[in-house]
Amino acid sequence: MASALIPALSAAFHEARLTWLTEEINANLLLGNPQLERVIVLPRQRWKQMRKDGRYVQFFREFSALVNTLRQPGFDLVLDIQGLLKSAIWAYLSGSKTRIGLGCREGSQWLMTQTMDTRTETPYIGGEYLKLATALGENPDHFKMDIRPSEKVCQEAQELLSQSGITGNFVVFCPFTTRPQKHWFEDRWAELAQRFADKRGLQAIMLGGPGDHESATRIAANSPGLVNLAGSTQLIQCAAIIQQAVLLVGVDTGLTHLGIAMETPTLALFGSTRPYLETGFQQAKVLYGALPCSPCKRHPTCDGRYDCMKQHTVEKILGETTKLLETVI
Repeated sequence: MASALIPALSAAFHEARLTWLTEEINANLLLGNPQLERVIVLPRQRWKQMRKDGRYVQFFREFSALVNTLRQPGFDLVLDIQGLLKSAIWAYLSGSKTRIGLGCREGSQWLMTQTMDTRTETPYIGGEYLKLATALGENPDHFKMDIRPSEKVCQEAQELLSQSGITGNFVVFCPFTTRPQKHWFEDRWAELAQRFADKRGLQAIMLGGPGDHESATRIAANSPGLVNLAGSTQLIQCAAIIQQAVLLVGVDTGLTHLGIAMETPTLALFGSTRPYLETGFQQAKVLYGALPCSPCKRHPTCDGRYDCMKQHTVEKILGETTKLLETVI
């Protein structure tokens, strides 16, 4: 969602040179963006392993080199858009005299020269970043997520699709996220895949990370035509696959938000969380039915029933997706 700051900053500050510091897991989402002069990768996982292995000399050498890399450009402005202590430390180490922190927590506010509250009344996707962009004097019209798979990545995605037997139109499922109360039910994903195949002749592809393998295998086993690519793709390859899909159905997870970024017709299933209600894209819709306990976020009170997600029946989703598919098929 924060990628929308790239075109907004570029439009507001025409002469600005933009650099993005990110952990390696996200780097591929940014490396192909021509509006970024540089993407600096923070190898957090590798450094963690170095410390675990006792390779402290190598760790401190790389740490110092990254600090020097950050300080060399002499940044006029640093935006800490994660708002955690681990991100604030790097903002501080950049040496910039102006450091603006968004939603500062964990004491990170003490390393900023200015802080901003993330709370906002806007219902739009990435509302906290839009609030930051507006505060910096940027035109909200330029605020649009900006993820650009390279031609090479798109070719890799096409090869993956061909190897999986996908030759025509397909739909993407994004069932996995960090907390069980945000999940839809495995048997319903399997049924939805079968209904798409029977009713629309659409094959379904399931995307996710390596940690989703067990759940993905169970879902795929109950829907023979469902292609399981969970854990088999990089994030940027997921973006390229999503870009080619005629439809995405997903829960509150990064891959679902990527559907909106790639302007693929998207149906987002929300329940315990409600990160946004307006997608900013006419062919993307949020399905959310508020209950007295909604949104409970990290504190569900339904004893594991997840009543909010039970409201999303297969029939309801088929009805909503039919409207979205009419625009592309």
